[in-house]
Amino acid sequence: MRVSRVQAEENRQTVINVASRLFREHGFDGIGLKDLMEAAGLTQGAFYKQFASKEDLAALAASRALENASCRWTAAATDPQDPLGPVISFYLSAGHREEKSDGCPIVALGSDAARHGAAVKASFEAGIRTHLDILERLISETQGEEFKSKAMAILSLMVGALTLSRVVNDPGLAQAFLDTAAAQVRNIAAA
Repeated sequence: MRVSRVQAEENRQTVINVASRLFREHGFDGIGLKDLMEAAGLTQGAFYKQFASKEDLAALAASRALENASCRWTAAATDPQDPLGPVISFYLSAGHREEKSDGCPIVALGSDAARHGAAVKASFEAGIRTHLDILERLISETQGEEFKSKAMAILSLMVGALTLSRVVNDPGLAQAFLDTAAAQVRNIAAA
């Protein structure tokens, strides 16, 4: 059965959304096209009508995940007195640590992206730049002129702490990484 252009575009967006979550949960190479398309409610044959390759889908799914993550950061920054505080609270939390399919794509897929081609890396670079822009804006509302370097340090510290908290078995150590990073992020922002 032939589908309309509108339905084809809806199917494409569904696949990108599903891939965004499943890639974060399983890695780019941890899920095959058959399982991915089945999760999207479509056949594997429909994949090739919508995407040039799995790498093409990986780049689009990464962009979608990073866009959603940056929107989440912006939405969290609601306190004009401490705009960075709510971002720190949700990002460096046990709940976020446990969010495999909807958590931070930089943490979930960063090392995978480093092994992929230019399109996937470009998606990550754009998303990371957006995260840095958000951090610069959040710390510039309350701090001095060193926004760019502070934003880089804060993003690096937060991503590293969340990554480390996910790879250890000891829940106390995992929480200590998050708590220590939160305190250090506040120190960097306040300096």
